[in-house]
Amino acid sequence: MAVEHPVTAPAGDQTRIHNIGYRSYDGPRLGRAYARRSLYSQSLRGAYGLGRSVKSKVLPMLLFVVMCVPAAIMVAVAVATKAKELPVDYTRYAIIMQAVISLYVASQAPQSVSRDLRFKTVPLYFSRPIETADYVRAKLAALASALFVLTAAPLLVLYVGALLAKLDFADQTKGFGQGLVSVALLSLLFAGIGLVIASVTPRRGFGIAAVIAVLTISYGAVSTLQAIAEAQNSTGSIPWIGLFSPVTLIDGVQSAFLGASSAFPGGVGPSDGQGVVYVLVVLGLIAAGYGILIRRYRKVGL
Repeated sequence: MAVEHPVTAPAGDQTRIHNIGYRSYDGPRLGRAYARRSLYSQSLRGAYGLGRSVKSKVLPMLLFVVMCVPAAIMVAVAVATKAKELPVDYTRYAIIMQAVISLYVASQAPQSVSRDLRFKTVPLYFSRPIETADYVRAKLAALASALFVLTAAPLLVLYVGALLAKLDFADQTKGFGQGLVSVALLSLLFAGIGLVIASVTPRRGFGIAAVIAVLTISYGAVSTLQAIAEAQNSTGSIPWIGLFSPVTLIDGVQSAFLGASSAFPGGVGPSDGQGVVYVLVVLGLIAAGYGILIRRYRKVGL
């Protein structure tokens, strides 16, 4: 007995085109500059946990307070005792607090870039009118700006306190300006190093550990070698050893050109000629970090 099979209509006969009302965007096109500014603003806010959960705000805000509290205490002591000068120079403050600064870089550099790598959102940025250089500049500028806020705020506290203590206005203004130049260089250098290290891995924990290791181990190793050189009366090599750590690089630049006292063993800072080398190395590291980030994100964005 024959079995009847239902006849299936071709797939083409079942397709339908529906007009669901999508319209093309006919508003203003804000372009690359607006996208770059938005990315910078978002990254800067994120560096202090603004616009994010309360948990994300705790560490950066705590580190900010830790940076400012010693300055406030120094100011209170100077005002109460009617001191003739501040206990710490403006150019020395960031060097003394370098451990806090390193911890801030270690916590915020991976937050800035590792999440984009982990969730593979970098190609989405580049699908819009934004290029690799725009992304890198926005991220680098945002972290450097956040670091500048972190390091310049206590200097402002010291400056205001010095004026309240009626210390010499010209001397304090000059010292405050020198301190701002110093922390601006420090912010650019540390931001570049932190982002280069953090961009290597999408894992935030690995990025934090790597940044801390690079900043602290290099400083510890350089300080140890400088102490050994001083013990062996090889003081001429102390400034050259300082070229191999970000913290001592900034210390050398400011002691050579900003009138700061050197924290090197024996107070042996670089000469003017050696100071030029320090400046070139700092600028070279910033430029090299920028170039590495450009090449890195060109590969990631493919």
